[in-house]
Amino acid sequence: MKTFIASALIATAALTGAASAAPQTSASAQKEIRTLIPNAQLQGLTPAEIVSVAQAMDRVDGAAQKIGTGEALIKSLK
Repeated sequence: MKTFIASALIATAALTGAASAAPQTSASAQKEIRTLIPNAQLQGLTPAEIVSVAQAMDRVDGAAQKIGTGEALIKSLK
């Protein structure tokens, strides 16, 4: 179930992110993730997954929700 939810969030982020004017790179996504989650274990994730996590974090309001979303997605993608 967690994988399904994570997949749905990533798909939503990917589809809505595709419409943005400036595409996000893996490096900028990692920097954005590590700003809120300094110890995020991103090893083993593909560049596309890292960008999707950052985009999903951008879609929610508040630092606590961003952190929770990011941590949940990272954990489910491992």
